[in-house]
Amino acid sequence: MAERKIFAGPRVRRLRLSLNLTQTAMAEGLGISPSYLNLIERNQRPLTVQLLLRLASVYKVDIDQLQGEGGGAAQQLREVFADPLLAGEIPGDQELIEVAEGAPNAAVGILKLYRAYREQAARLSDLSDLLAREGHETSLGRARLPMDEVRETLEKRPMVFARLDEAAEAFMAALNPGDDLSGALKGWLRSAHGIVVRQLPVHAMPTLRRRYDRHSMRLFLSERLSVADRTREIAQEVALLALGQEIAAELAGLSLSSGEALRIGRFELARYAAHALMMPFSSFLSAAQRTRFDLDQLAARFDVSFEQAAHRLVSLHRAGVSVPAFFLMEADHAGNVLRKAGALGFPQARFGGLCPKLGLHQAFAQPGQLLVERVEMPDGAAFLTLCRTLEGPRAAYGERLRRTAILVGCDASAASDTVYGAAADLPAAHVPAGTACRLCERQGCLARAEPPLTRPLGLDEMVTGLSAFDFQ
Repeated sequence: MAERKIFAGPRVRRLRLSLNLTQTAMAEGLGISPSYLNLIERNQRPLTVQLLLRLASVYKVDIDQLQGEGGGAAQQLREVFADPLLAGEIPGDQELIEVAEGAPNAAVGILKLYRAYREQAARLSDLSDLLAREGHETSLGRARLPMDEVRETLEKRPMVFARLDEAAEAFMAALNPGDDLSGALKGWLRSAHGIVVRQLPVHAMPTLRRRYDRHSMRLFLSERLSVADRTREIAQEVALLALGQEIAAELAGLSLSSGEALRIGRFELARYAAHALMMPFSSFLSAAQRTRFDLDQLAARFDVSFEQAAHRLVSLHRAGVSVPAFFLMEADHAGNVLRKAGALGFPQARFGGLCPKLGLHQAFAQPGQLLVERVEMPDGAAFLTLCRTLEGPRAAYGERLRRTAILVGCDASAASDTVYGAAADLPAAHVPAGTACRLCERQGCLARAEPPLTRPLGLDEMVTGLSAFDFQ
């Protein structure tokens, strides 16, 4: 059997120094030459199993201390250097392992500095949010990924691109799809560009939802997608070809800073244009007003998904159109916000997560059901919120289903204009909530996860409040 070799030079050197031994003395105790021990300490020779056992026997050390790859420190360093601020500085893990093994105290120092940096960045973000609410804009610089830049750019403006809506409406009027939108879009791709749409089984595209083959002029779609999602993929391809100039013009107006951010922005605008093709503005607005913004009815009317109808609803609010200013958020089980749309929508902090009282989280316990609530903020603001789960691509047997939750909302003053107003007025639907725990000063909150940034902790041994983080 091949002998296992372990390169553990820094650990052997630390052991020798902790015992106040010279290389000559330790080499004599192990029965090897000082030059060979020198090579071991410099990781130029392996620490064999025999030498490992001899070290444990002679110096009474735990074998586990001489094995592994820097323990947990190396993994924590990987997390540190995965931060956008440091990404790309170290191409592989070997240097991190060497730091964790060769300079463990320095590694601990790096981890402490990084934790302090993250905490400081979090506090600055929270303070920036507080100042912005009071009308004092700040420009706190921070490293951003291209995806973060695109998301923040879109979240700071209304989710309305009138140029795309007008072009999409004109295109659909000329196409005249009738009751078969998907078939009409496929026919246009074939006749105008020679592109054929094909659906492929999971084993043919195990990790892809769509793939366009320029050589064979075929657009392949995964059978994992629902009918509505397949239609959106086709509509997105049509939008890129038919509305390319309008997408480019809107993209230029976003003023994104990098090539990758521009590519992501172009994808987001193409997605918006796809919704505009599937739900033309004038007809969708008319239907939304007639149904009093009933999302399930709108989804059925236009043969789209609940999520697609919700995204289109957010894009209706613009000058000259009398509709509530809807906004939306989508999050996963862990509370990670995946998507937000709607300018100046539901107030929330950029750090610290969402309020755990929101129906967005409760929806996961009731999959497929629509939760209607009136969310009341500490400052008196109130919102109508609609929350329900969304199913991702179909999972095969043995695969874990991807499920997210979406929150669609508007100011509570507009609740009576919607079909959901009566349900939101019920006492059981009233939910006292906040932005994030760090910014919320609501007393006695059972769901509080952190103390507020603006108040000192109430450290009183004689009195304990309902929250785990009492404050004065």
